[in-house]
Amino acid sequence: MDDLRIRAAGPSDVDTVLAFWREAAEGTSISDDRAGVARLIARDPESLLLAERDGALAGTVIAGFDGWRCHLYRLAVHPAHRRRGVATALLAAAEERFAALGGRRGDAMVLDANALAHHAWSAAGYAREPQWSRWVKPLGRA
Repeated sequence: MDDLRIRAAGPSDVDTVLAFWREAAEGTSISDDRAGVARLIARDPESLLLAERDGALAGTVIAGFDGWRCHLYRLAVHPAHRRRGVATALLAAAEERFAALGGRRGDAMVLDANALAHHAWSAAGYAREPQWSRWVKPLGRA
């Protein structure tokens, strides 16, 4: 894994990240647009972690901490880089970030139908909590 570099995304990475998610991520999010990703980077510049190999984007994870909980989103690895330690390195970097901020437990948003992701999260030591359900309400534009 010496050739893998983990770094925080910057404003110049927004378009690359969006294109990467269209190719490598499962599903889409309401925030998968320039404004959403730019807002994330502006609000918490260290939260969107990128894994690069040979200068190309190999994976991403959003490691958001709100002062109370540590949330993981958009763990995605390019198909050509899967099963080569990219997700493991990204999650290790996210967990280090959380520990440095005083976080106590990471939680991940994982699609129920994404069996490949279930294996990856389980292998990384995460476990599903069946007593929880996600409740959402889209907010109107201001």
